[in-house]
Amino acid sequence: MNLQRPNANDATRSLNRSRSVVPQSGLCSRCVDGCKGNCEVFQATFRGRELLYPGPFGNVTAGGDKDYPVDYSHLNIQGYAFGGSGLPEHVEANPDTCIFPEVQVATEYGWDRKVKMALPVFTGALGSTEIARKNWEHFAVGAALSGVTLVCGENVCGIDPRLELDSGGKITSAPDMDRRIETYKRYHRGLGEILVQMNVEDTRLGVAEYVIEKHGLDTIELKWGQGAKCIGGEIKVDSLERALELQKRGYMVTPNPSDPIIQASFQDGAIKEFERHSRLGFIDDEGFLAEVDRLRGLGFKRITLKTGAYSLRELAMALKWGSKAKIDLLTIDGAPGGTGMSPWRMMEEWGVPAIYLHSAAVQFADKLAAKGERVPDLAFAGGFSAEDHLFKALALGAPYVKAVCMGRALMIPGMVGKNVVEWMNNGGLPKSVSIYGTKPEEIFVCWEQIVDLVGKNEMKRIPLGAVGFYSYAQKLAVGLQQLMAGARCFNLSAISRRELMSLTRECAEVTGIPYLMEAYRDEAEAILDS
Repeated sequence: MNLQRPNANDATRSLNRSRSVVPQSGLCSRCVDGCKGNCEVFQATFRGRELLYPGPFGNVTAGGDKDYPVDYSHLNIQGYAFGGSGLPEHVEANPDTCIFPEVQVATEYGWDRKVKMALPVFTGALGSTEIARKNWEHFAVGAALSGVTLVCGENVCGIDPRLELDSGGKITSAPDMDRRIETYKRYHRGLGEILVQMNVEDTRLGVAEYVIEKHGLDTIELKWGQGAKCIGGEIKVDSLERALELQKRGYMVTPNPSDPIIQASFQDGAIKEFERHSRLGFIDDEGFLAEVDRLRGLGFKRITLKTGAYSLRELAMALKWGSKAKIDLLTIDGAPGGTGMSPWRMMEEWGVPAIYLHSAAVQFADKLAAKGERVPDLAFAGGFSAEDHLFKALALGAPYVKAVCMGRALMIPGMVGKNVVEWMNNGGLPKSVSIYGTKPEEIFVCWEQIVDLVGKNEMKRIPLGAVGFYSYAQKLAVGLQQLMAGARCFNLSAISRRELMSLTRECAEVTGIPYLMEAYRDEAEAILDS
């Protein structure tokens, strides 16, 4: 494992003064009285609990960078010199038919009423974080144009400044949720969907009732957790009035904005922001099944579940209960997560790492299937960003995994594309962009494809972050086609675990994928002995 520095990281804008660092503590081996910083202990001397989180809040997404003993890089993809599986019926495999542009990367998920997507990718939950709110148009339009599902995350209604509640505390108007759903629907082209995620507070506020009654959504997602953290979702606010408002709505806000001492500290300027937290969820078999039934009774066609990097016990619960409830998709998110707002050390040190969790999920799914129980469609999440990650996750999880959930990797193109406008209007493009041109239609390789989708008149309304999202999705799709063609898999259902090999014995032990010197060994020996 690489050296970790628990007392210094770019995420918390901290660093060690010395090159010699104690591995366990992250402290400099020689801590000098008079040092001017800037390690986390130094900064926490002044700012205390603020050092728990990456920053600056609202302008960054952060991801844990711990190097685990086994991860997805310890798998390699097999390539073959002949054959072709997954071709259309009556099509013979030969050099003219087995070309990578013909590889089918479309997928679908769901128990009965399935959702089709143009490629096996969907967004992570884009909820109440400031990054998600201010970039929503870029993410939502990009996902809709790309033909993939967009997950609207937790607490969107609860933090809306213009939220209106009835006398019973239920939502009657949630303008920001309206904006989010309508933005995606405007450019939806029949592939993918927008679904809304719910936590404890969302359930109490009546989010499910609101989004189905006003917007007619087909899918709602229950959330048990994520790979980044084991506590409820958080945001920060820099207004005492806003903190009191959120506390009044039922959220846990820290430090307590109702406390006169805290209010005095805020007026002094010492406390500059408050954290709004969601409550921890509590699950049980009967309660879960009852909630799924309740949501179906409201009219939802599909129920999905998102679970995080909890213990193998909770993973088994998600699979078993999901099977009993006939949920339509189970997303399993492993550590180290990336998010817009989670405690940094929790991202680094909490939870079951993705490849371990995903390997166990396949083992548990096989056990359920062997008993004749139907396994829900699965999606894997946990630090994926490239086309080889897609292939490996689909192959490791075959035949259960239908898609990969991507968080930060799908947000970055939206933010970068958005910034092109800012750069063009405020001092010019950086060289990293201007080498491709000075106008959007020169810079973005997919410009004319999107024009073809929406028309020239509508193009002026398409945010450039959405164009960036679409371009990145195209890169994933074509890259996946190439890898699949090399493995002679010409649609997603043709991908199996045999398309992978483990680079280390430990990886083979964790995943059940054969060590590379043993994979296909029997076939090789048979050829030599013939």
